[in-house]
Amino acid sequence: MASNRSATEAPFVPSQRTGDSETFAYGSYNAENEGPFQEWNPTEESIRPVRGRHRVAKQRQRGGLARSSTVLGVGVIAAVGGAGMASAQTGKPPVSISMPDMPNVGSVFEEDEADEPEPQASTAPLSSAGLIAADTEQGTADAGEALRARIMQQAESQQDAFDKASAEAAQTAAAKKAAEQAAQEKKEAEAKEAAEKKAAEEEAARKAEEERLAALAKQYALPTSSYTLTSYFGQAGSYWSSGYHTGLDFAAPTGTPIKAVHSGTITQAGWEGSYGYKTVLTLDDGTEIWYAHQSSIGVSVGQKVATGDVIGRVGATGNVTGAHLHLEVHPGGSGTGIDPAAWLRSKGLSI
Repeated sequence: MASNRSATEAPFVPSQRTGDSETFAYGSYNAENEGPFQEWNPTEESIRPVRGRHRVAKQRQRGGLARSSTVLGVGVIAAVGGAGMASAQTGKPPVSISMPDMPNVGSVFEEDEADEPEPQASTAPLSSAGLIAADTEQGTADAGEALRARIMQQAESQQDAFDKASAEAAQTAAAKKAAEQAAQEKKEAEAKEAAEKKAAEEEAARKAEEERLAALAKQYALPTSSYTLTSYFGQAGSYWSSGYHTGLDFAAPTGTPIKAVHSGTITQAGWEGSYGYKTVLTLDDGTEIWYAHQSSIGVSVGQKVATGDVIGRVGATGNVTGAHLHLEVHPGGSGTGIDPAAWLRSKGLSI
């Protein structure tokens, strides 16, 4: 912008003199041109540009506020624009932009027809306004490179943050999966250990029972040897007054030795009706063992015996059909007996 465009001048209308004054009026009589004044209503076609300089009044106040503010405003706009252009271009030197010295907008036109000297344009370059000293010295190329470097640095920083977040997420997922797998393996290991422990406990219990029975077997003994089981506990028949068999019969030749099944005391020894010769051995826990149909008795009441001691002989006395040992077991000395075969097996004996 070099200078302001000249304003269009209105057509001159002669004044009417009244005494010493002049009166201007539209539609008044024009004495010199012999015609009335016409009302001036300019249009785009009727106005022609006026050549020449635009006459303005001299600024009455030097360094006035209006002039200073106008120049300052235009300078700021030029500085911002110049800085943007300088930073946008790369590899080209800054272009100097000069602004004219603007007149005071608040001043009025004066009637003085003297010419003013044309305002001189300012030669101060504004293209480097807004740039720091380092950018100005290095030029726009370095400024563009610095901007590019800052953008790349920001992009790299964002990429690093994204990579770090992704790595942390992957580590968290891996740790969670590892924890779940470890928990599953621990659970399976505990289940396997529990199963092995249970199996071991069962095996230990089995062995313990075998050892117990083996120990009992040493403490208990079968009542006779070279026998044959002929009648079992609870077997029905007319041979027994109760209608069923109350003991276990070991058929064996007459005179076969009868042994004490366990240590105890002889509480009865003698004849007893259908039982023939009968001996009662009371064990330490109170269980009574009855031996019936003996051919002879080898002990007396009150005698202490040990496991395997001979207490009598197999015979056929009492209500019998042949030589055999009739054995009954009465826990606690009760009148009702239990199955002798089961009791002997519970003591680790095989019959």
